[in-house]
Amino acid sequence: MKIETTPREDHQVTLTVEVENDRMESAKHRAARQLAKRGKIAGFRPGKAPYDVIRRQYGDEAIIESALDILLDEVYPLALEEAKIEPAAAGALEKMESVEPPIFIFTVPLKPEVDLGDYRKIRKAYKWKKPNKKEVDAKLEELQKMYATTVAADRPVVEGDYVMTAVVGRKADAADGEEPVWDRESHAVYIAPEERPGEEPFVGFGKALIGMSPDDTKTLTHTFADDDANEALRGATVNFEVTMKTVRGTEFPELDDDFAKSVGAGDTLAELRDILEKNLEEESRAEYDDEYFTEVIDKIKAKATIKYPPQVLERETEAVIQDITQRLEQQGMEFATYLKMQSSDLEKFTEEEARPVAQKRLERGLIFDELARLEEIEVGESDLESEFNRTVMDLASQGYDLNNVKGGKRAQQEIANNIVMQSASQIVTRRTLERLKEIATGEIAKAEKAAAEAEKEAEAPKENEVAEEAVKEEKPKKKKAAKKVEKTTEETEQD
Repeated sequence: MKIETTPREDHQVTLTVEVENDRMESAKHRAARQLAKRGKIAGFRPGKAPYDVIRRQYGDEAIIESALDILLDEVYPLALEEAKIEPAAAGALEKMESVEPPIFIFTVPLKPEVDLGDYRKIRKAYKWKKPNKKEVDAKLEELQKMYATTVAADRPVVEGDYVMTAVVGRKADAADGEEPVWDRESHAVYIAPEERPGEEPFVGFGKALIGMSPDDTKTLTHTFADDDANEALRGATVNFEVTMKTVRGTEFPELDDDFAKSVGAGDTLAELRDILEKNLEEESRAEYDDEYFTEVIDKIKAKATIKYPPQVLERETEAVIQDITQRLEQQGMEFATYLKMQSSDLEKFTEEEARPVAQKRLERGLIFDELARLEEIEVGESDLESEFNRTVMDLASQGYDLNNVKGGKRAQQEIANNIVMQSASQIVTRRTLERLKEIATGEIAKAEKAAAEAEKEAEAPKENEVAEEAVKEEKPKKKKAAKKVEKTTEETEQD
């Protein structure tokens, strides 16, 4: 075979393959036999008719077409191997340039290439701080509010109350008999400590009710903005007549051991605080780590060179859309319905939403994989076993028993293999992130410097030993030379 490769700008290669005529002839004979097996040729058993007879029966065109299919299956992988090309996805036959001799022209997407440059010089301090007592107190207060109840209150409204009102709003310049612009016989309001966007009938309405008691009536005047969402109210001044119907105050449970038991997190308030502190710490660290490592990888990306063919990005884009579709299905919504709600279609959503997300995800993933390779992140057998057992135990705690899977041992083995792969991936991810942190904070550089200095110090005694040995060897030489001089002097004096 004659093979020519021509690189393309989109990280693909044009592969031109010329096949020898004898290979083509061999393929034509095999194609003829295959054709003969499919049908009957008078006077011959299936597949036993001579080549010339088959040609007359089916024609050269059918045989050549079938032969080319055979060659394609054989030639393409051989050409990739001979040209030492690692494809990232299936190649495509662009055209058949010639039949005699057969010349195929393929487009082959190349395996992604990543050059991280001098990534070990990237620096970013790790400044995560453990949540303080106030943050734990706030979490405990938040939990206390979740278990709060409301009771009817015969007193003025205060922050935190839930009230029911009757509200009628009329424009300040409304003519007699003109219909109100707002009319609610039962309008529920939560008296929040802060103003809330989207509050009805206007932002700050709830705050204005503080101090009212049941059966009180009050008029509130509000001028709407010129760009208000409700076109009918833009720029209008409206008088709202509010009648307080009921007031319900909030009763919070006592923060004691009984509360901890009712929550189901520990038997004492102290245990509950410890659990909340631990959870808050994990959430805080996870959130910080996500931002931290994203920024570090983006710093590496800014100096890296990443090449990949369009097919790889398309595959990642399809994966993003599939992920979104699955999440929507879990929420009881179809993807098509979601697109309609967004006033979009599949093509627009793919270009504007899915592909940008896919590109970020793809490039960060390629960088991460290259980091793991360069830093020689490996998974030991004992570590993999520990991670596997931990995952199985977590599944068991959720009521999933691997021994009671439908489908028998084959299904169990398949699930176990998936858990092994997942466990290995988790270990690699965790260790790569740890190494990335060591690089970004300068810990690796410090460790390497300390190791180099230690090695230098270790070499120093050896150098001293060599020097001392040389001195020892030199002393006898000097003594011998001195004696020689002394003897010569004596002989001279005798003469």
